[in-house]
Amino acid sequence: MRKTVLFAAALFAASAVSAQTGEITSNRGENWLSQDGDWGLTIDAWPFLNYFGNMFNGTQNNQPPSWSSYNTWDPYDWAGTSGRGSQVNPSPWDVTRATIGVKKLVNANTAYRGRIRLGFYSHKETSLVPDADPNASAGAMVEDVVKWGGNNIQIGVGLEKRVGSTRIVGVYGADFNVGIAGQKQTFEYGNALGEFETRTTEIKQGGAFMIGLNAFAGVEWFCAPKVSLGAEYAWGLMLASKGFNTTESESGSGVSDPINSMDSGTKVNDFGIDTNNNGVSINLNFYFQ
Repeated sequence: MRKTVLFAAALFAASAVSAQTGEITSNRGENWLSQDGDWGLTIDAWPFLNYFGNMFNGTQNNQPPSWSSYNTWDPYDWAGTSGRGSQVNPSPWDVTRATIGVKKLVNANTAYRGRIRLGFYSHKETSLVPDADPNASAGAMVEDVVKWGGNNIQIGVGLEKRVGSTRIVGVYGADFNVGIAGQKQTFEYGNALGEFETRTTEIKQGGAFMIGLNAFAGVEWFCAPKVSLGAEYAWGLMLASKGFNTTESESGSGVSDPINSMDSGTKVNDFGIDTNNNGVSINLNFYFQ
């Protein structure tokens, strides 16, 4: 009988330890740790760490941190080193945007997590060019218009297990991610098409697709009530592809055998099984109910 009572007491104590997330309080009675039912918001901490680190290493003219992400998918190199997109794929967008991460704690040891990016872009440039109409007045101008359109959609879901009852909490689990992206550039001309002229009307980048599945493990350190700094390693597989670019054109009546649609560029297919591309991801987590 005594052994039975001791065993029951041990089980109760173990369950109490595993479920006491959120029981550590500050001097003002605030819970330090996340609790059952909390929602969480996760952002990439690298831009902020770089900014505050540069404050102590003599770097001058530090720009304030922008909410970008070093781990987001960028199939068209919109964050190219040449500014306004890369030289290979010039575009009017010059930064890799952030994915938004969210969590929902269903109990002390389990959380569902997701990440999302819904990016839709447009850009228009209008240029004045001389009017080619022979009957136009001297110095007359017409407008040529270039339009860009792009999208980048990423969605991820995962299951997170949490262990520990101190301000350092271990996390592990698995994530599934999928993404699609596209970009198109169109050209409108103010002058009429010449009889022997061929000109481009549309350049469409090959459609991009990504799918990934990975396991992760890491820690969260609660540096303030309901605020944690996290570090995670991830290992898994990723499949990604990008199709050929397509160029559409129009030709005047005097052009023999015109080619009005042509594929170009390089078709890319990637497969990899490895750790995440930056070695470790650093993030900030904010919990609330």
